This record gives sequence, C-alpha cells and structure tokens, in this order.
Amino acid sequence: MFALIQGGTVPQGRVRVSGAKNSATRLLSAALLSDDLVEISNFPTHLVDVGHKIAFCQRLGAVITVDHENEHITVAASGLSVKQLTREEFDVPIRTTYLLAASQIIRSGVARIPYPGGCPIGGGSGGGRGYDLHMMVWKDLGCEVVECDDHIQITAQDGFKGGTINFPISTVGGTENALLCGSVAHGRTQIFNAYITPEVEDLIAFLRRMGADISVFGTSHIVIDGRGGKLAGARMPVMADRIEALTWVVYGILSGGEITIDRVPFDSMRVPLIHIQQAGVDLLRNSSSIHVTPDCLVSGRVQPFELACGAHPGVISDMQAFYVMLGLVASGTSRVFDYRYPERIAFVAELAKLVEGDHLAAERGKITINGPARFKSGVANSTDLRGSMAAVIAALCAQGESKILNVHMALRGYNNLRGKLERLGVGIEIFDEDQG
Repeated sequence: MFALIQGGTVPQGRVRVSGAKNSATRLLSAALLSDDLVEISNFPTHLVDVGHKIAFCQRLGAVITVDHENEHITVAASGLSVKQLTREEFDVPIRTTYLLAASQIIRSGVARIPYPGGCPIGGGSGGGRGYDLHMMVWKDLGCEVVECDDHIQITAQDGFKGGTINFPISTVGGTENALLCGSVAHGRTQIFNAYITPEVEDLIAFLRRMGADISVFGTSHIVIDGRGGKLAGARMPVMADRIEALTWVVYGILSGGEITIDRVPFDSMRVPLIHIQQAGVDLLRNSSSIHVTPDCLVSGRVQPFELACGAHPGVISDMQAFYVMLGLVASGTSRVFDYRYPERIAFVAELAKLVEGDHLAAERGKITINGPARFKSGVANSTDLRGSMAAVIAALCAQGESKILNVHMALRGYNNLRGKLERLGVGIEIFDEDQG
C-alpha cells in the first residue's frame, strides 16, 4: 500500500482526536472476558489493527457489531471458543495477540493464539522472540505454555491461579496481559514493576467497570483479587489518543496553517506540551482543544531544543519522530535522545529523502537535527508506524507530489486519516500495491 500526496497546501479547519489505538484494542480484549453485552464508544473503527483483531475475534465466535459512523462497537462473546485454525488464519499482523489468551482460558482451559505480528519463533524485524514476558505471566499464573509451529498454546484446565508477577523490566504489554489474566484468576495476583501508562489506566478503569477488583499502589505495584471466572458487561468510551493529538499539533506548526484540534487529552500529555512551549510555541488552548496558528510562534520561528524520550509522564518513544520533525524547522541544532529504544532510528534515513540538504544525523540512541530545513517532494519508505506518519507530514509540507511506500503502517495508528486530512483541505490518495 502506498500514498500519493500533492504537497504544499496549507491546512485550515478542525480535526477531532480519535480514541487511542493503544487503548482500544486492549479494551476489546477485555470485552471478551464477559458473556454479557459490552459497549465501547469513541472506538477508532477505521484502524487497520482494529480490523484485523475484530476479524480474528469473530473467527473465534465472538459477535462484534461495528458502527463506523458513530465510532462505536458492541461485543457479545458468549459464543467464543478455542479453535484449531489453519496456519494462514493464525498469521495475524497485529502485536497484541497475547491479550486474547485470557478470554479463551476462562471458557475452555486452553488458549491458542497467533505469534505477535504473525511471526513464529525467531521471526520479526527484530529477530528472536518478543513474547517472553507474556510466557512468564502465564506460567506465574499456573499455566503450561507450549510454543507450536504456528501458534502458542496455553493450558490451565482449572483456570488461572493467582500468583506473583515480578517483571524484570517495566513492560506495557506484560502489564496489560497480567491485568486481564489476573482479573479472572482464582485468588490474588500481585504485579511488581508494572508500567502504568494512561492507556493502562484506561484498561484498569474498564476492568473495574466489568467487576474486577484492582488496586494500584504508587506507580508500579498492582494487586488484583481475581473473580475466578468471567466478568460482567459494561459501557465505556476509549480515551483520546495523546500521540495523535501531538501529531496534529506538530503538523499545524510545520505547515503554517490554522488547525483546531478537539478532544485533546491534556492530562496525559503535560510534559510533551511543556517541551513544545519551551521550543518557543505558545499554543492557544481551552479545556479540551488546541488552536494552532502561525501566531503561536513567539519569535516567528521554533527554537532549537534537546529532549530525551523515556517513560510516561515524559516524552515517550512513540512521540520521538514528531519532535524530530519540529527540530527540522527550528533555528539551530536540536537533539533527541531515546534511552529506552535506542535502535529506533531507521525512519531518519527515509525522512531525509524528503528534506533538502543534509540536516539529519542518527546514531544509536541519538538523533541530531540541524535546522532550519525545507521539505522537498520525493519517495520515502515507511519503517514503522510513527516514522510513516512523519514522512506523510513531510510530504504534505513539501511542494509537489510525493510517494510514501508501505503507508499502511501509518493507517495502523491514525483513524480515518484520509478523511481528517480532507476536512483540513488537504488531499492524500491511498492505493493498494496492485493498483500502482
């Protein structure tokens, strides 16, 4: 899949931040823990990852109704069961397949799930297994885990048994998995070194509405008194996507347009917005929206900066690419460090193809940006979700036509991207490869 972008149009209008991808798919997994009807609103129904996960859950027998117009889903999972799927059916291109284990265990004592991203042992772009901590969760809660050729099989005939999970490193996915499994386990589960992001807080709030007994102590200790079986039905909206909100803010600054961004989750992005302010950008805001105009630049130009990506509440790694974009229009040298994911620099070489001159340099854990730079049209490949969106923004800001390859990566994280850009007066055409 690729995108053709006619750049240089100055955006004008409003954009509404959708429900967070990193929360929505987790709430969907939680909804499967009940036989009662579950309703989730503000759900980003157009996301590629969401579509794959819903389709897989439907193959397992869940009845999921999707309302694209109102961004709402209903889930009835009483018919969900464990099935011996074909290798092709197990090849699901999403990373959160491990969250589907709990809903199968509570119904049959056995779960069969695809490898994360559809990659068997040793597969994936990073090589090696990316699910060791999830195996630890299942084993600590009394399961037997077998790595099969095309899926992982988890067995706990009498259900999960409460236990102690002490993560060797802080992990969002591991924490989410432990929350789901612990909520339906028999007895008490304690999670140490949990990573409690805003999206994890959203999952905890949803599980509590479904009847789970979850207590949080400090920033990394969770205690769950398990229900010993299925949870109840519930209704809840998905939190707004903090990464999408930041994306629109940065696009507004770079493009010189006038964009009003609605449903900004200010509570979950205080530090990221402080960094924007300290770069000389005085954002106009009220309790739920940000208005970006050229007048927001206090001195007429973004000021150079340095920042380090790390854990919430700071600037997380998923936001890194957008601060690199901001540095490209700054009047001097900016540096962005990433100590948590130091290898996350592949997107820089592709982004450089859409920048005039030599303004970007990347090494392990550090990206140096020498601004100010001008964007140019060209062809760039997508290396990851946020890097893909950074390339899309660069193409939008450049004069002429650009082509962004593998743009499906951006569509994994930006709900109805084409529709939102069209409402800002900006055109983007998306094609399947066989149409090119």
